[in-house]
Amino acid sequence: MDPEAKKQTLRLLTYGLYILTAADKGEVVAGTVNWLSQASFAPPLVMVAVKRDSRLHALIEGSRAFAVNILGANQKEIASAFFRPSQVENGRINGYPFEPGPQTAAPLLIDLPAWFEARVTDTVKRGDHTVFVAEVINAGLRDLQAKPLEMWDTGWYYGG
Repeated sequence: MDPEAKKQTLRLLTYGLYILTAADKGEVVAGTVNWLSQASFAPPLVMVAVKRDSRLHALIEGSRAFAVNILGANQKEIASAFFRPSQVENGRINGYPFEPGPQTAAPLLIDLPAWFEARVTDTVKRGDHTVFVAEVINAGLRDLQAKPLEMWDTGWYYGG
């Protein structure tokens, strides 16, 4: 296989951008992810790939739960704030206010248009990421008119 053709082809897959959060034993963590998709209507399942050597991965493994915070089309700056390790101060994570999710305690970012909480049902550990399959157990919508931030519109790439 031509490595450059593979890279460019895989970069043509479409993705949104999300802030994935988790809480376990009093610690909270957040990170920007894009390898996420709905996987079932009934029950409502999603799947997300998380880098295995990340703190986010460790907390999801420990708590068996997470929250997905959906970024709005104009929130690229917020997405970039979660490329670095999580800093929690005064009810903010990486500078953005949050509240604990009612079902999972995972941070729900107040400035983002939508969120959902999920409980892990299955895992696939292969390669440098783990795929967590999880059932959506709670959801909230703060801005009905929001359009989601898509990876393509940022000029960033995570894939290939």
